[in-house]
Amino acid sequence: MGSAANEQDITAQMEGFKKAGLGGVHIIPIYGVKGYEKEFLPFLSKDWLAMMQHTVREGKRLGLGVDMTTGTGWPFGGPTVTPETAARTMNVKDGKIAVKPTGQKVKRAAPGGEGLVLDPFHPTAMREYLTWFDSTLIQSPERPRSMYNDSYEAYGANWTVDFPKEFARRRGYDLLTKLDILTDTTTKLPAQLVRMDYHQTIAELLLERYAQPWTQWSTKNGFQTRYQAHGSPGNLLDLYDAATIPETEAFGTSRFPIPGLRIDPDYSIQQFGTPNPLAMKFASSAAHFSGKPLVSSETATWLANHFKVSLSQVKPQIDELFTAGINHVFYHGTTYSPPSENYPGWLFYASTHFGPTSHFAAQFPLLNRYVENCQTLLQNSQVDNDVLVYFPIHDLWATNSPSGGGVHLLEVHHVDRWLLKLPFGKLCEKLWEKGFTFDYVSDLQLSRLRVAKGGSINSGHSTYQTILIPASTYLPETTLKELQRLAALGARIVFEDHTPSHVTGFDGADRRQEQFTKSLSRLLKGKTVSVTSDWEKTLISNGAAQEEMAEKGLTFIRKVYDGKAMYFVANVGDDFKEDWLKLGKDSYFTRYDPLTGEETELPARRRGNSTEHFLSLLPGQSCFLKGTTTKPNLETANVLANNFPVNGNWAVTFLKGMPSLPKPTSVSTLKSWTTFSDSAGYFSGTARYTLSFEVPENIATQKNIVLDLGDVREAASVKLNGKPIGVAWSIPFQLKVPAETLRAGTNSLEIEVSNLSANYMRLRDQQAPDWKKFYDTNIVDITYKKFDASHWEAMPSGLLGPVRLRY
Repeated sequence: MGSAANEQDITAQMEGFKKAGLGGVHIIPIYGVKGYEKEFLPFLSKDWLAMMQHTVREGKRLGLGVDMTTGTGWPFGGPTVTPETAARTMNVKDGKIAVKPTGQKVKRAAPGGEGLVLDPFHPTAMREYLTWFDSTLIQSPERPRSMYNDSYEAYGANWTVDFPKEFARRRGYDLLTKLDILTDTTTKLPAQLVRMDYHQTIAELLLERYAQPWTQWSTKNGFQTRYQAHGSPGNLLDLYDAATIPETEAFGTSRFPIPGLRIDPDYSIQQFGTPNPLAMKFASSAAHFSGKPLVSSETATWLANHFKVSLSQVKPQIDELFTAGINHVFYHGTTYSPPSENYPGWLFYASTHFGPTSHFAAQFPLLNRYVENCQTLLQNSQVDNDVLVYFPIHDLWATNSPSGGGVHLLEVHHVDRWLLKLPFGKLCEKLWEKGFTFDYVSDLQLSRLRVAKGGSINSGHSTYQTILIPASTYLPETTLKELQRLAALGARIVFEDHTPSHVTGFDGADRRQEQFTKSLSRLLKGKTVSVTSDWEKTLISNGAAQEEMAEKGLTFIRKVYDGKAMYFVANVGDDFKEDWLKLGKDSYFTRYDPLTGEETELPARRRGNSTEHFLSLLPGQSCFLKGTTTKPNLETANVLANNFPVNGNWAVTFLKGMPSLPKPTSVSTLKSWTTFSDSAGYFSGTARYTLSFEVPENIATQKNIVLDLGDVREAASVKLNGKPIGVAWSIPFQLKVPAETLRAGTNSLEIEVSNLSANYMRLRDQQAPDWKKFYDTNIVDITYKKFDASHWEAMPSGLLGPVRLRY
């Protein structure tokens, strides 16, 4: 905030990150904190660059990566952007083009970074913008690992200085003579063709003049690039493909039906939409297609209101990202805050607070260990997807856009507005639900495909069995030629339900349509080309595996690790608990639990000509299945079918927290500690629950016993008979009981539970709301209204149970 940092505090914060198990940091300068103006470091000034270099040096010392935004706030812009290179918007008024500046300035800019947003379609704006860094950043001997380009958000930008000239050169006619057609909002064919031409020109200029110059400059100067293409009017696949590390975003809360998973009731789906794995797959598809080892995500943005996010809410969102192909998580986020600052420190308005003053700071290393265990496998394996789904973006471009400037913005928020309403989105939903593995492919990417003997299709980095064309209306001639080329080489191509009926492009459409129809007819005569509504059967006959686990309610990604099949499997639903499954690849598997690091044999049995595997995976759990040639000794399922209630008189002692410690108490029925006393309703911190209970010998001698804590608000560290058995921080709140820890007769249970900071902030905002002292938006709630926790109801806290032994 305000770049008001010093070397000592940067070092302290980075050492804390290292201790927490983080892999690196991202520098993004934003607006400042009131009262600290004298400490502001103007962006790219000598002092700012010195602080950046100190951060990079400390990162190297600690083994932490350091990335940096190529600018402040978002999107790109600032003091070097002139009115001539600033974003423009066009509309048609009285039959004539009216062009004016959007007037948009950099959002959340830091001191020294204020200014206009650059024109993303301008012939020289990006290159001129980057010269700002040539004379500053590039002179520094210590530099970040990667440059970062945040989500598009150039609102209303839809024109540039030479747009008419470029349009005529690329599309073959003068757009200014077709304004009546461009503004025709009907579904008439000429209007749709001109709209497509307009959007295609916008998309090409964005790729050629914005994404590519930025990535080329970064590469030339030794940086990788992390690029959030979403929100832009271009083809996301081509834009993500331009970067070293494509990056998507998980904004808000998915509506997972996991029992016990809380959804913030204040979060507005109408306002923000929900995360969707099909949108995330645009970034991972580009990475898989082009062999990029890393694909990242801005993660847990606005997961819930401030001070109300639990780690049990974070984990399933990360699991969804992993199943969508993401393997490089960036938490959103942590604000640099001086250690001397009073609680809660400096906070950013849109973040989940992952900093050292977070209420889950003590358990944060456990989440990071889980993510590291997952990413170690996901980053060091190869994707194994069978189907390549063509993205028919021209069908979207043919429709009217509700977005500002009349252009289609492919955002991660309301995917229902552009992705799910297309036959493409509906088809991909079915592929996902039916267990087919797939990536997307763009018109441009098709030209890079080659066909191997036997008909498999290779991008140079990934191999697929079939190209699947969703039911669509429009197809470019260049795309049809690529499909003809691939079919001639033996590629298997499947059209869903029907073939496209119209060629794209307004210029000479009637003449070209005749040739298009003839060419399409010739394509359909190919032996490996089919048109069918039963695409499921055709994909299977073409060699695609249909994974049974998807139809049973599990989500997954299939990869190849060490030459063997590997699955990451997540249960983010409430349909599956345990069952025998057929897996599409390899004969036998081990199960690896990234939460504990434990690897065990997966029970297997033969049924006819198939091998079935027994998987127990409760809602909220996840695991890896790793292929092996070793037949397991286990051929029977181990089912925890019995429950033994752990009841008695619980002694509750409050150990640490704010604003003060409530008095010790005892309860025979577990309930929220907010009901214990008036002061407990404002307490945020840790309490210890202790209990003595009796266990019969026939239960104590069981080989496999799990301690199920029921509902925990929010994390529980457990000792059984004085021995630590683990920390339960994610759903289900269960811990395996180590052998010989439980004993027949009397046992002692000690559970330390930490809650959210929301309850304390109820009091803090009543008595001392002085922490809200930031410029710009200051601090707002999840609906972007002024933040005020004083009216909140107390959040349930502590051990709610029921506690039981499962065996």
